Amino acid sequence: MATTRTFQDMLNEYLTYDLLKEEYTKRSWLMSELKAAGQIDEGWKGGTLPVPFKGAQASSLKFGGLTAEGDIAEDKYVRGEVTDYREVWGTLLFNHRDLLEHDGSVKEKTFLRLLPDVIEDYMEWMKENVNLNMLVGAAKDKAAADGTAAAGIQVVRPDRFSINEKVIVDSDTQAAVTGYVRTIDINSGVIVIFDARTGGAVLDLSAYLVADNTVFYVDGANTDSFTSLKESLLSAANGGSATLYGQTKTAYPYLQSIQVDGSAVTASNILEKLFDGYTRVKTLGKGMPSKLVMSFKNLGSIMKILEQDKGPYHIDQKSTKVNAYGWTEITVIGVKGELRIVGINEMDDDFIMYLDMRAVKFHSNGMFRKRTAPDGKQYYEVRTTAGYFYLLDMSLYGELILNRPSYCGIMHSISY
Repeated sequence: MATTRTFQDMLNEYLTYDLLKEEYTKRSWLMSELKAAGQIDEGWKGGTLPVPFKGAQASSLKFGGLTAEGDIAEDKYVRGEVTDYREVWGTLLFNHRDLLEHDGSVKEKTFLRLLPDVIEDYMEWMKENVNLNMLVGAAKDKAAADGTAAAGIQVVRPDRFSINEKVIVDSDTQAAVTGYVRTIDINSGVIVIFDARTGGAVLDLSAYLVADNTVFYVDGANTDSFTSLKESLLSAANGGSATLYGQTKTAYPYLQSIQVDGSAVTASNILEKLFDGYTRVKTLGKGMPSKLVMSFKNLGSIMKILEQDKGPYHIDQKSTKVNAYGWTEITVIGVKGELRIVGINEMDDDFIMYLDMRAVKFHSNGMFRKRTAPDGKQYYEVRTTAGYFYLLDMSLYGELILNRPSYCGIMHSISY
């Protein structure tokens, strides 16, 4: 009982809900921006979340006389809705023997030494995966080369994977298979996946081809994940969802973000194309997008242009920000206006978002929360023949809502 009591006291003092919540918020560009803009709602208790909007504006106007009574165009109000929130769970495991051997007993100073590193690493991992899900979609990465029978498969972003991580491999032509990442070669991008976390055999991925859109998911994300900004912003024709809030996007201009074709973008013209796209988004859209969110690759191309051949562009040095948690923001001023450009590690290279932050909101039931048993314990003790261990579960219930799609835009099909 003494051990259990000490563990519980430590958890209450050093692994608080606020700590978990704040770690995630400040490490995520998206959540940090939403928090700063007052666009996080923590009061959603589940069930249907209505998203009402005006689908049509009263538009009857006639020169030289009155509009006929039967020909008047009224305002049209539409009820969109999200039927329920999504959820993600994270679990930490502490072995009883590890705790004993670290400091001779299970007591508070043991956790004082162990927990900061554990929280730091684990919250970074959760941040990356949840942030990826909300920004780019359910799949965490895609294949860069065809799979092999025994030598693994090359991925685009090996840094997104972790040793022993459980992943799901899927493609347009093959059934999804589950495995565990055993080795990662960061430089070649090749990961080797086994059918078991220990022992087992290498998965035969020779049938999983790049041409068949082979992708990789976190466990469960292939069937249940947050709605991403990418799928919300993109039209169905460009690879996004056909509906939003249960309503067809093409039925209402309100549900349509401005599409910008990026297929002609190159490393040398990306800044010019971004300004052209910005003009299109501001002309056709209804908002004032202030953030252009992109990958480090695209940001790097822009910074090279500014360094080597500024031409009509220059950086507002006073507004440049480099955040310790993984993003860089610069303001570029050109003849067509001012762009606030944000480069973040989680973004993919094939699209860039023009965001009006008023259009994005995260609804949640309290953000990250520790699972608490009816008796107040915030851990679960398990006894096996191999010893005791303790499980700590954290959950996030909510959904990311693009509540004003027409305020935003997206440049798609970038492939240089």
